[in-house]
Amino acid sequence: MIKLFSLKQQKKEEESAGGTKGSSKKASAAQLRIQKDINELNLPKTCEIDFSDQDDLLNFKLVICPDEGFYKAGKFVFSFKVGQGYPHDPPKVKCETMVYHPNIDLEGNVCLNILREDWKPVLTINSIIYGLQYLFLEPNPEDPLNKEAAEVLQNNRRLFEQNVQRSMRGGYIGSTYFERCLK
Repeated sequence: MIKLFSLKQQKKEEESAGGTKGSSKKASAAQLRIQKDINELNLPKTCEIDFSDQDDLLNFKLVICPDEGFYKAGKFVFSFKVGQGYPHDPPKVKCETMVYHPNIDLEGNVCLNILREDWKPVLTINSIIYGLQYLFLEPNPEDPLNKEAAEVLQNNRRLFEQNVQRSMRGGYIGSTYFERCLK
């Protein structure tokens, strides 16, 4: 206990004397945790991560190219913004590819429970990646952001599949135009 107090006192004295120890830049808890998450990533073969700025691990892109299901052969880009509250707060994840999907709206918001109410600090970036990949394998019409797509999936799976294919090739679903997103 005494050593702890003497170290605090020594640090205060160095800072007040203009020492450089106190002014060195320390990594935030979020930066340390994201570094650990990235080092431990175990990406599925259908996913890849792109860090446009190698020095900024808190902002990156994830590319998912499903190899089965409705979205097979598509290429979907997600942006991740990890805040300073990470891991206590989930990262902000947006889909940059406009997609006809019950759990992703046309603005790119993603409905994934672990990004909202079920987030826990023990979850990692890897957990989110697998969650996103699962959304493409098993879209969930029970918890939709795109209610129209969810309704079509529940009532007419064949029409839903045709709409997904049309949207990925580049085309209109109703009055909404989708850019081609086939790889």
